Amino acid sequence: MRNGNKIGFWTCTALVVGNVIGMGIFVLPASLAPFGFNALIGWVIVLAGCLVLARVFSHLARALPDAGGPYGYIRHTLGELPAYMALWAYWVSMWLTNAALATGVVGYMTVVFPPLGAIQPVLFALCLLWSVVVVNLFGVRTGGGVQIVTTALKLLPMLAIALLGGWLLLTSPASYAAQLPTTPITLTDVMAASTIALFAMLGIESASVPAARVDDPARTIPRSTMTGTVLTAIIYIIVSTVPLLLIRQQELAEASAPFALLMDRFAVAGSGRWLALFVVISGLGALNGWTLLAGELTRTMAVNGVLPAVLARNNRYGAPVVALLVIGALASAMVWMSYSKSLVSAFTFLTRVVTAANLPLYLCCALALIVLWWRRSATCATRRVLLVAVTCVAFVVFAFVGIGHEPFLYALGLIAAGLPLYMSMRLFRRSAPPVEVIPE
Repeated sequence: MRNGNKIGFWTCTALVVGNVIGMGIFVLPASLAPFGFNALIGWVIVLAGCLVLARVFSHLARALPDAGGPYGYIRHTLGELPAYMALWAYWVSMWLTNAALATGVVGYMTVVFPPLGAIQPVLFALCLLWSVVVVNLFGVRTGGGVQIVTTALKLLPMLAIALLGGWLLLTSPASYAAQLPTTPITLTDVMAASTIALFAMLGIESASVPAARVDDPARTIPRSTMTGTVLTAIIYIIVSTVPLLLIRQQELAEASAPFALLMDRFAVAGSGRWLALFVVISGLGALNGWTLLAGELTRTMAVNGVLPAVLARNNRYGAPVVALLVIGALASAMVWMSYSKSLVSAFTFLTRVVTAANLPLYLCCALALIVLWWRRSATCATRRVLLVAVTCVAFVVFAFVGIGHEPFLYALGLIAAGLPLYMSMRLFRRSAPPVEVIPE
């Protein structure tokens, strides 16, 4: 593959930050408000767990730089079937996420630009979805370039919230103690808040998914994964704490746009509408990032023989053209479903299923690191590596318990739904061993 088709540190870091910071963070303070200080404790647990998880992906990238990403990590250590089951659930969660992002962006765009409300919302969402697919058809560097720009822009409102919070702390410190939450701290509420917070942190593995396209993956992926995770953790702690302490708990819980409410009240009236513009940019950036990753993951699974080989076909820009078109079609079907009044509640519930569908990937990667430690792999033979892996397993189990039994069962059903395809591919694919990476 030509170096011109490779992506480097900044693009990988932008993928991590851009995919984690989607649209959820802009409504997350309202979602977590009923939990009071339980939410802050939940954030600390989740962010600590995600930093450990980031270390897991960093160790795996160093130990298996040619594995092609999470599928290769798991397949190399646990076997093909566990790799397929974990990545199938993760793959489905990707295009479900894309559908949710597309519909969410449309809602905010009509607030920023009211004349756009005349366009049929479902058609508007489909146009946005396919526009991003077209961008990624021009190659991973084009999609990565868009990701860098949108990530930089989406950090501006976060910076505005942080600066506002710092200014109020210096000029009016008493305002932080005037509206303290009253909800008592309980283990149940901490676990519930942690589950909501974890949904907002999905995507820290983003740098490792397109590993076959990364320049010097053994060095780039660990650095970008840790940098992106730490940066996101700092941003989330700040922007979640400021509104929780400055706005009355009940009012914050009922706010449809908590950051806009904060800016209108403590900064300049009317600035909330401009903040909505950055919500749109953030949503489009996340939609672009997840489309890029979904295409790369589809290609990787096809190369390894667990999805039809046609999905591994690249165009002249090195983009997995068939995979991207399939991802766009599946997400489009979910967009249509999201605008069906009879299915809206079911579609909303899928956001919790998406979280559950990501957890098998995290668990299998932690177990893969334990296997590498057991095999005394050159970079994974220390007790520190084992401690990281065991801690990550404990965190994933904690998340499984906190998410509840219904999403867990749905995630199991999601995995089971992919098994017939896996068996079919096993029966009909050629007996030759799968190729890990397609050279260009």
